[in-house]
Amino acid sequence: MSDGTAHGRKGTVYGRDGTTQGRDATAGAGGPDGADRTDDRTVGVVLVSHSAAVAASVAELAAGLAAGGGATAPVAPAGGTADGGLGTSSELIAAAAAAVDRGAGVAVLADLGSAVLTVKALLAEGGDLPGDTRLVDAPFVEGAVAAVVTASAGGDLAAVEAAAAQAYTYRKV
Repeated sequence: MSDGTAHGRKGTVYGRDGTTQGRDATAGAGGPDGADRTDDRTVGVVLVSHSAAVAASVAELAAGLAAGGGATAPVAPAGGTADGGLGTSSELIAAAAAAVDRGAGVAVLADLGSAVLTVKALLAEGGDLPGDTRLVDAPFVEGAVAAVVTASAGGDLAAVEAAAAQAYTYRKV
């Protein structure tokens, strides 16, 4: 599903219809036709990773599993640095959050400690992220899937956070 733009300054946003909206993540929120969807109060999900490829792949996986033939909540990767390297970028995180914000809050999941610190700094500074943005303590892959599935089902921000956090209890053996 990825259109390859998630590796640089542009981000792929997976939208309500489960398809990619390969547009610049700094652009305003909207549907595949570019129309404003601010009346669609759905929780958005941002996936912050040190790697653009990891963030994009997990976003694609979560959106694909959540779609199940229906609409998915908006999910955007914010991976790597602005120049395509490994690391995190506050600018990419803020742009991804703005791209998925539909007025019901934004859940942010991060892969490693310094990504968490970058998101915490953005939240503490205020102004760069949508007003109801929450850093969610959850495992990255399983939490992302749970968050996007719950948001796609119409869950509010608290329900999305709880579902993602509950992924810590998933046992594999």
